[in-house]
Amino acid sequence: CKNNFPSRPRVNQPASATMETTELCFPELHNISCRKPQPAPSDALLSYNLLSLISLLTVTMNLLVIISIAHFRQLHSPTNLLILSLAVSDFLVGLLLIPVEIFLTQACWIVGSTLCALYYMTDFTISASTIGNIVLISIDRYLAICDPLHYNTKVTVNRVRFCVCACWLCTIIYNSVVFQDFLINPNAGSSCYGECVLVLNHVNGNVDFVFTFISPITVIVVLYVRIFMVVVSQARSMQSKVVTLQQTVTMSARKSELKAARTLGIVILVFIACLCPYYIPSFTGEDIVDSSSATPVVVWFWFFNSCINPFIYALFYPWFRKCIKLIITLQILQPHSSHANSIENEGRTKM
Repeated sequence: CKNNFPSRPRVNQPASATMETTELCFPELHNISCRKPQPAPSDALLSYNLLSLISLLTVTMNLLVIISIAHFRQLHSPTNLLILSLAVSDFLVGLLLIPVEIFLTQACWIVGSTLCALYYMTDFTISASTIGNIVLISIDRYLAICDPLHYNTKVTVNRVRFCVCACWLCTIIYNSVVFQDFLINPNAGSSCYGECVLVLNHVNGNVDFVFTFISPITVIVVLYVRIFMVVVSQARSMQSKVVTLQQTVTMSARKSELKAARTLGIVILVFIACLCPYYIPSFTGEDIVDSSSATPVVVWFWFFNSCINPFIYALFYPWFRKCIKLIITLQILQPHSSHANSIENEGRTKM
């Protein structure tokens, strides 16, 4: 928006007035300008250092996941493609969203309302894609554990690629519809110049709450409860030694699939724990306010989720540790390194 203000005669201002003007984001618009963020020095230093560390770890570790799965052909399984998509979402969080959050906590928003709208559109699209990837991973684990005989025919690499592309496309369309008013008028929620703020009213907040929290969490919980029931049933069959042919085939792949389900279950639990603080206002019926003045802890929790996932993979998956070693030692630059046999056994476990 462009506002024309009448010229004012220059007058000698007292020192206090000059100091007050220097605290504004736009001193020439002192009537409508926001004040510069004034965090305590210790808080500002802690926020900057912590977010910078999270950003560096998020970018580095998720880049290792992306390179590992993309480079080594033996890791091109349907499950790993879903993890690749999740790693891309987390990588973008560390590369784009966290640096902007650091900027918002340290300075005024001086790049205009259009980029403010673009930032929040990117923010919510990446966040929604993360949620979609988590749901797809839950469905994949459900089919692998509960319907292993038909898993390879139902879940193929091409179908997973289609689902991943559809997930990203749907998140873009969804956020374009939900935030249509904000995209048309980005300044609607701002009280002054120099801030970038998104306010979801009660209606849009409830819609977002249902589609990006209640519905996905319900699907995830139902699927994992079903997985748990199947695992318990298989354990009882083993104990009673009454095992059908179908159960025998199921149990042959049970160890590796259960390992993948357990590890991804940890990823999902961490994700839910990091997502809940953001939606607390929705439980109390309040509007969700997303801006530089929002509680930093809520933002840190969300960003921490994108950082922690690769460490979970490194802790539980031997193939990822092997890939890290090959990448760091630059062995992936050797000819035919994408066909390395050293990770074949680990890659066959999918995870």
